[in-house]
Amino acid sequence: MSEKVALITGVCGEIGQALAQDLARKGTHRIVTLDLAPLPDAIRSLPAEHIQGDLLIRVKQLYDYNIDIIYHLAAFLSSKAEILPEDAHRVNVEGTMQLLLLAAYKSEKNARAVKFFFPSSIAAYGFPNAAIKRAVGRVKEHDWVQPHTMYGCNKTYGESLGLYYSQFMAQRHLDPDPPTMLDFRALRFPGLVSAFTMPTGGTTDYGPEMLHAAAQGKPYNCFVREDTTLPFMAMPDAIKSIGMLMDAPLEALTRTAYNVGAFSMSAEGFRRRALKAFPGTEIGYAVNPRRQGIVDSWPEDVNDSAARADWGWKPDYDEDRFFDDYLVPNIRKMYGQ
Repeated sequence: MSEKVALITGVCGEIGQALAQDLARKGTHRIVTLDLAPLPDAIRSLPAEHIQGDLLIRVKQLYDYNIDIIYHLAAFLSSKAEILPEDAHRVNVEGTMQLLLLAAYKSEKNARAVKFFFPSSIAAYGFPNAAIKRAVGRVKEHDWVQPHTMYGCNKTYGESLGLYYSQFMAQRHLDPDPPTMLDFRALRFPGLVSAFTMPTGGTTDYGPEMLHAAAQGKPYNCFVREDTTLPFMAMPDAIKSIGMLMDAPLEALTRTAYNVGAFSMSAEGFRRRALKAFPGTEIGYAVNPRRQGIVDSWPEDVNDSAARADWGWKPDYDEDRFFDDYLVPNIRKMYGQ
């Protein structure tokens, strides 16, 4: 196959659907997708081909494609990974390893670096308690990288594997003309919120879950404390940041994994916004100790100065625009209001 291919794994998730739509609009690549699930109606017509099944089983098929760029989104998320840590390791680590091997092979064979995007997470960080987390505030990429969850461990190891295959492996070749290495790039995302897909039970989903429940007139109990504060980002900004990072010249990058941020807010802040948009809503708190422990280990905010300096990152959505122009209007439309 001579066409350049963009591979998206985990395409049925929130990021995957939004990314597939963005790549289809750009029209620069033939899109091939892979997921355990069939394609949802919203993106059914976009990929040239969809491979359904387990990544670790289907990966051999991918060697037949002229892959130019890989967006590896398939993963067990934080809450599920804590319940099924061995399965999470298989998908999040072994799956990543197999795709990196594919990208390394294609890079060497074609003498052109395959770009590899890896969505990392604020789960890569780990604070011992909420008090220290509050005292530290905005965290830089190389600070407090002591994850407390299987998901966070998987993400930091994925970043390290990407660094190995894109840089360190080349240094170990005695050949004066070593093989072409892949081009690995990662973003440590805050909590991502899409106005067009339903929350899937992720650890940061309590915010959008409040709005969805409120729009339907349903009561909601938040599973974290009201003072719990985390960084968040609108899905359009997440897709924008992926595009900007992957389009940036390699020589401009000072690291393989970057923080990106937009705004930070508390659970009570989400509650107030939900009550403002949908008066009369019943929103309370029923703290889940396990999930509370997870978010207490994650930073209140991130320092994304490296992304701003290296490739011009700047979000389009601050807190006000996120709610007033994006989330609330689209949730109203979703429920016919």
